[in-house]
Amino acid sequence: MRLSARFLRHLAAPALVAAAALAAGCATTAQPPASVPATPTPGASAAMAEPATSTDVSGSAVPVVRYSRYTLVELVPEPAQRDLMRQVIEVTIPPSFDASVGDALRHVLLRTGYRLCDAADAAPLYALALPAAHLRLGPLPLRDALLALAGPAWELSIDDGMRLVCFQRRASSTAVPVPAARSPEPAQLPRAQEVQP
Repeated sequence: MRLSARFLRHLAAPALVAAAALAAGCATTAQPPASVPATPTPGASAAMAEPATSTDVSGSAVPVVRYSRYTLVELVPEPAQRDLMRQVIEVTIPPSFDASVGDALRHVLLRTGYRLCDAADAAPLYALALPAAHLRLGPLPLRDALLALAGPAWELSIDDGMRLVCFQRRASSTAVPVPAARSPEPAQLPRAQEVQP
């Protein structure tokens, strides 16, 4: 009996410490406020989603959904979802023999929600040959990718209501005549002097 009593005394102290730690952990659990609706986002099961709120720096409440014990997801759209021109794209243009800038612009805009307008002013841009440097773009914001394809001579205009992307030639980039290169004149060779015997 002496052995078991001594053994129980040595186990009592660690058991009390463990019980106190468990009790302290359970006592700090807070209940979520009742004002936030419990609407799980796609991908979250209804059993796992719990409403909660978070306070950002400005002090306004940001609605969040609790996916698990340690994961909270904010219920606000991403910046690229608010402004579609800020979405980041990475595109590889399929190489072909007759790829033009217009074809590349249409390919970049495929899944962005925008389409290329058919303005007569931009027809010269659309007909330009696509340089090899533009066969792979990104990761870039959509606006920067479009400007890279068009080049500095073209100005980007966006109609967000119709989701149209148009290009207009910049007024400052009018064609400047380039002087024709002169062919170099053949160097005058010195005349051979006649040698007298």
